[in-house]
Amino acid sequence: MPVLYRYLGIEVLFFSNDHLPIHVHGVYQDCESKAEIFMRDGKVHEIIFTEIKNAKSLPTQQQRDFESLVRVKADEIVQRWIEYFVLQKKISSTTITRRIK
Repeated sequence: MPVLYRYLGIEVLFFSNDHLPIHVHGVYQDCESKAEIFMRDGKVHEIIFTEIKNAKSLPTQQQRDFESLVRVKADEIVQRWIEYFVLQKKISSTTITRRIK
């Protein structure tokens, strides 16, 4: 499970055997949420945040932080998805210590 970001206690990651659409999981303690990123004409068109079946949802503040991070980093997440799943490159984690606004 490659971790893309560590942000205010939230780990944002891919699962190694993931599938389309492009998406990331946000994990905080024993809670989890998912963000699906949809592309149109090579650009991020829409991001949909969903709960994970049989998992506790992120607490409200962590959900807001997760959504903020994904919205700001969506293009980078898409690029890292391509690097990891298509080009099969190793990706490293980035720690972000300041709140994204």
